[in-house]
Amino acid sequence: MDSKRFHALAEQFSQKHILVMGDLMLDSYMWGQANRISPEAPVPVVSVKEVTHSPGGAANVGWNIASLSAKVTMAGVVGNDIHGEQLLTLMSERGMNVESVTGDTNRPTTVKTRVIANSQQVVRTDFESLDELSNESLEAVQASVLKNIKDVDAIILADYNKGLFSEKMIGSILSIANENNVPVYVDPKHDHFYLFKGVRFFKPNANEFDQAMNSANIEDGGRALQKILDVEFVLVTLGASGMLLTTADESIRIPTKALAVHDVSGAGDTVISVFTLADLARATPEEAATMANLAAGRVCEEVGVVPIDLEMLTEMLNNHRT
Repeated sequence: MDSKRFHALAEQFSQKHILVMGDLMLDSYMWGQANRISPEAPVPVVSVKEVTHSPGGAANVGWNIASLSAKVTMAGVVGNDIHGEQLLTLMSERGMNVESVTGDTNRPTTVKTRVIANSQQVVRTDFESLDELSNESLEAVQASVLKNIKDVDAIILADYNKGLFSEKMIGSILSIANENNVPVYVDPKHDHFYLFKGVRFFKPNANEFDQAMNSANIEDGGRALQKILDVEFVLVTLGASGMLLTTADESIRIPTKALAVHDVSGAGDTVISVFTLADLARATPEEAATMANLAAGRVCEEVGVVPIDLEMLTEMLNNHRT
């Protein structure tokens, strides 16, 4: 992709409005140094120097969309707790509309805490409830989709198996989207893998794909999945091996573009964000996947979950222009 074509596509991002629906999380980071082993157990002692927080899960998808200059409205649930308040503030500060996010008194806000020592993740702790949401919260989320559907260009469904998506919820959202001719882009988890039929874009990672398809040949598996789900595009992210894009007509291998992989956290969120905006800007499927691959390579060079922005994406294009 040459620079002129890239900029023609990227300039359209600011004109798009995306509804991001999914499991909202607060990412917490403890940054420090580890210089000795604990006398209590064979684990490193981390001397924490700084604690930071950022939007995680579906909120990171929204952060990527906003960082790429598009308008984003969030739909999902947080707990009515201090972490929920903190997450809502962070999301709002980073350009996301949070008016449609629902508070739930019966569950905590999901918090993932990563301990980083000497630029390496040592351990992650998850504070969460995996129970399905209450009917009241599910109805509130569905109402928020109905409220916003006329104003958005696309819906991204970011499933992290934290209780938001059920068969009934998925069916309802897809029905609303179809009735309003709004394309749906999905980042799935294994539990609901086959429920997203008829969406425009489906992005499993290698592990989710292998569990679901159990195919000896990834190209054959990609074609089978594309037909089973009746989706326009399947994009399987393969880590260091890049990506496989499957359309109704072809399978395309896209090699990884990371210069140095430090942390893959959040790379999938970046992929679906960039592909969605590029696709809405009328990029070809291969162009959209190539841009998403460049973006994922760039964020993997950072430690911790970081969003992609247009400056970073332009930098990657200049370094890897083909």
